[in-house]
Formats: sequence, C-alpha cells, structure tokens
Amino acid sequence: MSSDSLPALPESRIVLGCGGISVDFLAAVAAYPKPDDKIRSTSLKVQGGGNAGNSMTCAARLGLNPRIISKIADDSQGRSILEELEADGVDTAFIVVSKDGNSPFTYVIVDNQTKTRTCIHTPGYPPMILDDLSQSSLLSALDGVRIVYSDGRLPEIALVVAQEAYRQNIPILIDAERKREGLDDLLKLASYVVCSAKFPQAWTEAPSIPSALVSMLLRLPNIKFVIVTLGEDGCIMLERSTNAPVSEETDVDSLLETLKKRKDDAIAIPKCFSSSLTKLRANGIGTVNGRLFVGTVEKIPPPELVDTTGAGDAFIGAVLYAICAKMPPEKMLPFAAQVAAASCRALGARTGLPHRSDSRLAPFLL
Repeated sequence: MSSDSLPALPESRIVLGCGGISVDFLAAVAAYPKPDDKIRSTSLKVQGGGNAGNSMTCAARLGLNPRIISKIADDSQGRSILEELEADGVDTAFIVVSKDGNSPFTYVIVDNQTKTRTCIHTPGYPPMILDDLSQSSLLSALDGVRIVYSDGRLPEIALVVAQEAYRQNIPILIDAERKREGLDDLLKLASYVVCSAKFPQAWTEAPSIPSALVSMLLRLPNIKFVIVTLGEDGCIMLERSTNAPVSEETDVDSLLETLKKRKDDAIAIPKCFSSSLTKLRANGIGTVNGRLFVGTVEKIPPPELVDTTGAGDAFIGAVLYAICAKMPPEKMLPFAAQVAAASCRALGARTGLPHRSDSRLAPFLL
C-alpha cells in the first residue's frame, strides 16, 4: 500500500528505549530434544534480539524515530547488533560500546510441534553501570522524546532515565514481564504498563487477573492504563478515568465475563470490546473508576504460525506507535494484535515485523 493513502505520521514520534539488546541464534526443530538427544534443526537464523531492541525495531518500521540506551562489546556480535538496528532506522548513538568483554546473546530453540520457544540467554560483559551514562548523554537522549520505554533490564540505568523523564513530564511505558530487581521503583514512575499473563497476580497476589489490574491502578496512582497480554487469548486492558466520579459499581470479574461473551470466534481479525465508564470493584481490594477492554488476536492458520519469539515486543512497539498517534484503546488493541500476529509468521523476533506500508495494517491505521 502506498504511504500517500495512509494517515500522516504522528507529529511527535521520537521514542527512547532502555534495556536489552542481543544477538539471537534461532534453531527450529521438529520437536524439542530429550536429554542426551542429537537432533537436526529444520531451519536456522541469526539476528538481533533483546526486548528493547525488538520493540524499537518494530517502532521504527511503523514510522517512529526510536533511540536506544544499552551496552554491547566491540566484538563481531556487537557490530552486527549495531548494523541491524541502524539499517532499520534506530538511533544507536546512545549505545555504549565496551572495548573488551562480550555482547549479549541468546540461544532460542523453536519447537515446531508445540509452537513454543525456549531461550537460553548469556548476558553481556562488562554490565552497564551508571558511569556509562553521563548527565549530558541522558539529557541528549531525552531531547524531544514523546515517550520512554523500559523492558525492566538494566535497572539502575532505567531508573535514572525514568526519573529524569518523569521530571520532564515525559510519559513512561514499562514492560512488566516478571518480577525483577528495581521494577517496583520503575512502576511508580510509569504512565503505562504492559504485563505478561502471570505478572499482575504475581505482583499483587490478587485472586484473578481483573482484580489484580484494579489493585495495580490503586497501588500505582500515575498509571493511565495497564494491559495484560494473554497470547492466543488476546489481552485485557484497564484504563483509569479522570472524569467525574461514577456512582454505579460493577464487579470487575463479572464484567470481564460479560465482555468475553461478546467475542465471536468466527471472526479471524483482531477486535476490541469495551465496557462503559464505571466504578470497577475488586472484592477485598477496592474500587477504581475506569473502563475494561478485551482485545482478541488474529486467528493464524496453523501452517502459517512459525515462531512466537518477540510477539510481545512487537505488541509493545505497536502500543508505542498508538500512544504517539493518540489512538483510542478500541483502535490501539486490534492494531497491536495485528502487528504481533505478523511477527509470528516468520522465524525470529524481527523477520516478520511489518512496515507501516504493509497492506495488512491499512485497515487498522485508517
């Protein structure tokens, strides 16, 4: 599709990512090996990876201008990481390059039978430390930025970046994959959170995902919305309302079940179902004014589903674009689901990431 027929790019589209970048060694296998097995791969790919690297690559392909703060070594893997990011239009000026040590890398085993992937990560050395990021570099990295993103890695660096962004009133999106050192401090500064399926209940100890989302909004007063991604089951989003108080209370678990009943399994493209503005009650936890959303995913035919590596990073890259483009949640969630689905149709986190001009995205951008 020609770029002329698409809506204009967001006016403010510089995004800053802070976190993991690496090289992924991906091997697809017919079935996951048993101990002491010797098997052959069905396909092999070596490409850039890491949550922040993948999300910023996705954002760049969608038309944003991403920058990234991270650290690599001056080795062949580090050089390939830089080359790949730069080729996609990611600004690598704030990536620290160590003369010695090793760049981060990950072995990824993709099981063709179960459509799952197993990751074995080797961190980079030496690790990034506060002295690697001067105050002048930090201010340059944040200059003109619309939104800051952190994947929760490099916690000391991420906190310094987030604190300065917060001071400058730049919104912050946190990828809460699992409980990590320093993550609580980042969440307190966040405007938006995207979580893995297990995180909300692990973090809040609430009895259900919807009640956990209510608990998160109550504990984190700066949060505008929180999304939990559920793989093939789509996503759930809770958006806080700052409008006038709502008197009518609704049980959040019951409301989720009501929204789920509106889903039509015969529809293959991503959709979004939302509640009206209400006071959402989580028993024993409290109430929050807002709206609950349920997002569905594209139903990918099994032969087309190749690899789910990086699907969550693709989703976040699309959410960053949606925030910059001021998309309402009803548009943002199907758009992000479509971008994530495209990424699952090729081996590796980045191979299938769509460009803005991809015809599959047009219905979601117009």
